[in-house]
Amino acid sequence: MEYRKLGRTGVWVSEIAFGCAHLGSKPADEREAIKLVHRAIDLGINLIDTANIYVGGRSEEIVGKALKGIRHQVVLATKVRGRMGEGKNDEGLSRYHIVRQVEASLRRLQTDYIDLYQVHWWDENTPLDETLRALDDLVRQGKVLYIGCSNFAAWQLCKSLWLSDKNNWARFETNQVRYSLLDRSIESELVPLCESESVGILAYSPMGGGFLAKDPMPENPPVVWARSHRDRQSESVTERERRIWQTVKQLAQKYGRPMSHIALAWVLRLPVVSAAIVGASDIAQLEENASASGLRLEDEDIALLNQQSKD
Repeated sequence: MEYRKLGRTGVWVSEIAFGCAHLGSKPADEREAIKLVHRAIDLGINLIDTANIYVGGRSEEIVGKALKGIRHQVVLATKVRGRMGEGKNDEGLSRYHIVRQVEASLRRLQTDYIDLYQVHWWDENTPLDETLRALDDLVRQGKVLYIGCSNFAAWQLCKSLWLSDKNNWARFETNQVRYSLLDRSIESELVPLCESESVGILAYSPMGGGFLAKDPMPENPPVVWARSHRDRQSESVTERERRIWQTVKQLAQKYGRPMSHIALAWVLRLPVVSAAIVGASDIAQLEENASASGLRLEDEDIALLNQQSKD
């Protein structure tokens, strides 16, 4: 496993991170889910990413159980923003919600600190300075070591960094966003901003929701989350998606690697990407994903993928 700096911080994280969005979705499989976390750590993965809303808090609970006695071995990341109850204040990025939710996450994770606390997406109903001041307080209290954002557009991140700098508050060190050969929308504004300000990108869905890892090519189009992506115009696989899949398949044969490795290596070609976040439903899939670390594509192959994935 190879490691990269988490943004501008002094923390090293595995370039392949373990995403826990679906961990615990099957109650009967808790033991298997814990085994997945342990195997990820054995493989050198030290960045574990979850969120309070994943499986209604169940994901955090399982991660907490899995890390009992080995908490110090990982960089633990979770998130706040989503709805966690029926009350009017049970969602958002108000100080009220953040303070309550960090305590709930700490309990579920069975830890007294969170390494990277991320706001899951923008909250248009809460003043940004209220959110940032609340997060800064958590850092000063030692409950959170670093803060990050997720699904932030360039202007949202830029405004956040400016406010933090102006007020001497803790600033966002990472932005977790969708990034793959299928979705390159962050390249026009967000990537240059993150490079300029040394904000690490944590890339989720780096294989297009698994589309670029499946052979033969899926008949159904890649899964799209409407919250962070424009509405899909086609209900079938597009010509562009087909072209990208075929190119990834071609390069997988050239390198003697699984297709997933090509898709991940392309995402990791950018130094500003601190890690690619991948999930896994079983040990074999986890091991395949982890073994992508260290693969560096030749310049001509990167150019080919860039050309074939143009909109």
